Amino acid sequence: MGQPITVVTKPSSRAGVVRYETNRALTGMGHERFQPGDEILGDTPTDELARRLFARGGIAGLHVNGNVITVEFSGTEVDGIEEIISGLYLYWVEGVEVPSDDELTGAVG
Repeated sequence: MGQPITVVTKPSSRAGVVRYETNRALTGMGHERFQPGDEILGDTPTDELARRLFARGGIAGLHVNGNVITVEFSGTEVDGIEEIISGLYLYWVEGVEVPSDDELTGAVG
């Protein structure tokens, strides 16, 4: 359940940097930057995306502005990034139990 994000990969003129353009804005009009080792405490979509990308590994830096995600890689492996971004708003995926109607409405308790 949820809606996948459409992602288009765009090369950059800088080696080791790739831009990903999405069909929805993640930051509004602001910029957000993340570096490895940053403590990411927020619960915005960009905070969650940064946690997921850094958990994947191989990321040297991340910048998000509106619907553009710029990833600086620390290595040469770039596979899997599109899937992480497109799955950001998917809630019930394989291995996650879908709550019952009672659980969703608060009738269980």
